[in-house]
Amino acid sequence: MTDTAAVRVLAGFALAVRCAGVPVTTDRSRSFVEAASLVGMADTGGVYWAGRATLCAEPDHITPYDRVFESWFSRELPRRVPSRRPAAQRATSGLDDTDTSGGATPAESLVDVVRAAASDADILRTRDIADLTPSERAALAELFTRLRPRPPLRRAPRRRPARRGDIDARRTMREELRLGGEPGRLRHRSRSRRPRRVVVLLDVSGSMSSYADALLRLAHVWVRATPQTVEVFTVGTRLTRVTRALRALDPDAALREAGEQVPDWSGGTRLGEVLGAFLDRWGQRGTARGAVVVLCSDGWERGDPGLLAAQMARLHRLAHRVVWVNPHRGKPGYAPVQAGIVASLPFVDAFVAGHSLATFADLMEVVADA
Repeated sequence: MTDTAAVRVLAGFALAVRCAGVPVTTDRSRSFVEAASLVGMADTGGVYWAGRATLCAEPDHITPYDRVFESWFSRELPRRVPSRRPAAQRATSGLDDTDTSGGATPAESLVDVVRAAASDADILRTRDIADLTPSERAALAELFTRLRPRPPLRRAPRRRPARRGDIDARRTMREELRLGGEPGRLRHRSRSRRPRRVVVLLDVSGSMSSYADALLRLAHVWVRATPQTVEVFTVGTRLTRVTRALRALDPDAALREAGEQVPDWSGGTRLGEVLGAFLDRWGQRGTARGAVVVLCSDGWERGDPGLLAAQMARLHRLAHRVVWVNPHRGKPGYAPVQAGIVASLPFVDAFVAGHSLATFADLMEVVADA
């Protein structure tokens, strides 16, 4: 195996380990390639321990690492640490730090491979989710773990000490008393800021089936980031609260549990009636009051559009902001002519696209700045 081919095998293995849930960085991947070059590709045990020493940072990383190694190299796993370090001269049997043929070094080749993988990830981020193949959807699921939502903030009624703001007369007087009546430094206070509640309403009707899985993954990211301030409901012909199911650490397990709780998956759409049920049972009791409400739907309403408009007006009066996410919003030639969209737009503060991972990232910024 040539040096370049060996580097590609090792770099691909490092990327596979990262996809298995181990936080492998570029520096760790480069260290793995350099360590494997010292033992040589012919020594499977040496490659195993080189990867385990450089790619695994915690004991929990060993199990997924072993699984990927066994699948990638199709060899039985070494079960004991080598009694001695591999000799330095064994580097000639595999990879070397220098390329006598004038090509790139292993580290430089690794950078090229990682850059190519990053380019593929960037392309995948902008693709329409409805057009992805099953393998591309699996790769996209790993990219969801990189999303880092910021919670929207609200001003709390309680004030706290601060460097600037209103003068805190009580603390200023106490400072002067401590100094025996001598003038002291002015003390200030300002209102603190707390996370604002986010309510996500996901349309799981038949017309949204191509995007429902990705939207649930997006909701899972939100719930995991701030579990105390995010509520998630599915809407179709019925209203279902899936917040507790989405609190599971593993995204796939969370989606399976949420899917088992939704009785109207890929059914019809009665947004007006279901939204009214949400407001009667949850919204007016505090869930939607002062919250940022994110409604994910394409707007295909089978019920009365007038009823939907009335319920959207109620929601707009209760919520701090109403954000409507439409998967067709960012596509060429789209026009908001559906009856549900036309009835709802007067009561929507932001009408945004939601058909790709890139638009989901933009949506998170819209919610964070609400």
